[in-house]
Amino acid sequence: MESAEAMVMATDLRRSFKDKEAVAGVSFTVQRGEIFGLLGPNGAGKTTTIRLLTGQIDPSGGQAIVAGCDVVKDRARLKQLIGVVFEEQNLYERLSATHNLRFSCWLYDLPETRIDEVMDLVKLEKRTKEPVRTFSNGMKQRLMIARALLHRPPVLFLDEPTCGLDPIAAREVRSAITQLSLEGITILLTTHLLEEADQLCDHVAFIVNGRLVANDTPQNLKLSRGSRSLEVTIADPKRAGQFMQLVLSMEKPEDRRYLADLMAQGMVQAVHSQEATLEEVFVEVAGFRPA
Repeated sequence: MESAEAMVMATDLRRSFKDKEAVAGVSFTVQRGEIFGLLGPNGAGKTTTIRLLTGQIDPSGGQAIVAGCDVVKDRARLKQLIGVVFEEQNLYERLSATHNLRFSCWLYDLPETRIDEVMDLVKLEKRTKEPVRTFSNGMKQRLMIARALLHRPPVLFLDEPTCGLDPIAAREVRSAITQLSLEGITILLTTHLLEEADQLCDHVAFIVNGRLVANDTPQNLKLSRGSRSLEVTIADPKRAGQFMQLVLSMEKPEDRRYLADLMAQGMVQAVHSQEATLEEVFVEVAGFRPA
């Protein structure tokens, strides 16, 4: 992370549709270079929050500042400073990857010299001349991310970036997101895949019925609700070539001494912490299991 500069600030952000409050007083901050995950089940208010932060709809209340722009008062300037990738793919499948990006450059008066740069960022530099219809879903998603980066936005919004992708394609997209963060781009993504958020995000916020119910680093959230114990796999002293599992408490001095003895004897094969998963944390703070 490059600095402690806030790139996204939402303060008591609200949005109502008729008699339903889809976003109900959401407040959070995303620092420069962070990957921030907005997590929750379908219909929780994630996409509406993204639409508010990207200036696509007006808030019913509260305020949001993105890349130094008020999302209502500075909407024209805001569009120059953000990239947005929604779940639906809207590429020209008969055209090559290069021609898709070239059309976007023409449409938004951007230099075509950026095409090679963004294709390199998402690791598609060897597939530029191929028709998009020959691409896997993961490659198409990465091409959409490349298109959103043509104008060098410091903030990138990704709405369910791996939804519907197979495990290999999803891994490709996650790798691209991580690389972009290393390049200093601030990323706010929505997802209902809690394991994915645990892998990617510096901070996560849980949203349920339009309200944030938790906001912290994945590690802090898991440690705050998991048990301070270890599952230890050791060689079974009574059966050659067999193993057994022990659960030892990190709170008990005798368990800590016992673990040290086992390690000194070379019996320990593996050690796993018993921290809660993000899904378990979500169930606890939200009161139900995510879809």
